[in-house]
Amino acid sequence: MNTISDIMFWISTGLLVPVVVLLIALFFRALLLVGSFFGQYAAIRKTDKLIREQMEGLTADNVERLAEQLPAKSNSLVVVYMRRILEAKDSSAQVQRLLANFEIAADKDLATSKTLTKLGPILGLMGTLIPMGPALVGLSTGDIASMAYNMQVAFATTVIGLFAGAIGFLTQQVKQRWYLQDMTNLDFLAELLNEKRNRA
Repeated sequence: MNTISDIMFWISTGLLVPVVVLLIALFFRALLLVGSFFGQYAAIRKTDKLIREQMEGLTADNVERLAEQLPAKSNSLVVVYMRRILEAKDSSAQVQRLLANFEIAADKDLATSKTLTKLGPILGLMGTLIPMGPALVGLSTGDIASMAYNMQVAFATTVIGLFAGAIGFLTQQVKQRWYLQDMTNLDFLAELLNEKRNRA
């Protein structure tokens, strides 16, 4: 039994360095995500009001005029897909394919946030528990310096993991609301085009 316990201890101790490296990578990824999130927020602020105003008065009769009202040089995902849907207005199957592609693109953009939300706390917990073993050994042998170092590592990894998880969670919640609104607008646009095709 001692041999098995020693093997498990060596394995868990050996995982500390990869866990710490991954946590550092997640920390910097979280910082990059915050930067891109605010850039995306600024772009949405520019286009959201315009899209909302255009959607209010949109009917099957004037739906094609929407293309003229959309920003000419916008990198907003919803604006790009609105243009594509209007270009494919004569094909119901093509419009449905574009709606599905928008969902895939939105999910791809959410992937980083989801990863941070789940992986940050998991790695943080691993980084907390792994040094606890050596810390307890240091305590039992009277090596206070070793115990203090391992406890420092344990607390630091917890904080970094929770920070990354919090950034992921907050950005995921906000982005999901954005994409839900965008999907509602695209569905509405597709329904209007379908109504216009049925009239013809």
